[in-house]
Amino acid sequence: MMLRVLSLLPDSVVDGPGLRTVLFLAGCPHHCIGCHNPSSWDPAGGVEWTIEETAERIRKVGNRRLTLSGGEPLLQTSALMQLLEQLGSDYDVILYTGYLLEEILQRRRWHPLILRVDGLIDGPFIQSKLDQTTSFRGSTNQRIYNRKQLEEAVYSIDKNSPSH
Repeated sequence: MMLRVLSLLPDSVVDGPGLRTVLFLAGCPHHCIGCHNPSSWDPAGGVEWTIEETAERIRKVGNRRLTLSGGEPLLQTSALMQLLEQLGSDYDVILYTGYLLEEILQRRRWHPLILRVDGLIDGPFIQSKLDQTTSFRGSTNQRIYNRKQLEEAVYSIDKNSPSH
């Protein structure tokens, strides 16, 4: 399986808590006005890396804090699950998404990835809500969730679904 990657930024202090490595992924359906990364919109943009190659590049950085950004990471859920399995559980993973948590919860195929990350920042960038004083977010509509909140949200959906 391959990942469509725009870039790997070894050091960032604005994409989640602490010094983080950021994997920017290609493809985004949101097309937010004022997007800081419009080059990420094209799903055929960037380059293809194997899961193994991506994991090796991340390991070489030596930082155990990883942010998945884009583009829209949820478009590559299966490949990201394989990447996180390859990296192991000792990485602190933050995922940025333009989808709202409520939308994510309606798509069961995304649940395994959401349960694997340590934090999630949801919501599209809305230029009229730009606030440069908010930590790790571009606009005030975007929300930050920790692992416990994500687990509670997913498990409440799963236990209340007719299939359980």
